[in-house]
Amino acid sequence: MFAFISGIVEEKGNNIVVINSNGVGFELNVSDTTIYELPDVGNSAKVYTYMAVREDAITLFGFASMEEKATFLKLINVSGIGGKVAITMLSAMPVSALIDAILTENIKLLSSIKGLGKKTAERVVLELRNSFDDMQISLLKPSTTMVNSSAIEETIDTLVAMGLTRNDATQIVKNIAKPDMKSEELIKLALKNMNK
Repeated sequence: MFAFISGIVEEKGNNIVVINSNGVGFELNVSDTTIYELPDVGNSAKVYTYMAVREDAITLFGFASMEEKATFLKLINVSGIGGKVAITMLSAMPVSALIDAILTENIKLLSSIKGLGKKTAERVVLELRNSFDDMQISLLKPSTTMVNSSAIEETIDTLVAMGLTRNDATQIVKNIAKPDMKSEELIKLALKNMNK
């Protein structure tokens, strides 16, 4: 029903954003990625939306990008994945990293997402591994910097253990990783970037 909502950001936090559009406050369920990408409270923003209608509730979900919305729509088509779980998955890592994990059938990484579990992660891979061909966006092509996936995972896990969110840790690693880097050098470089 609503393709997007434009207006002033009134509130941000705890996976909720409120957008004031011409005097009407729209409460949107959003991922950590969208919270991070939207401007600060008081600034104008355009948020792509999806409205989920159930017998007992109408819920608006919001996304900072069309890529995130398209990925969300694919996720909720998987048996056992509802809107809240899809938002949790999109909060766990950037869209490109999530899609990389699905395309490379990285069950270990997917099942580490809170509330997902191994069986659901396997179902996500089974149902979605061939479903991103129609999305013609460069984001969805596996990144050449993510070649050494075990080093990437180890570095992300280390940063998360130090208190970063998985999303922030993944962003740092994505920005610094180079092909064939070993986990030791990647962790050292990541720690340097954390202290900047």
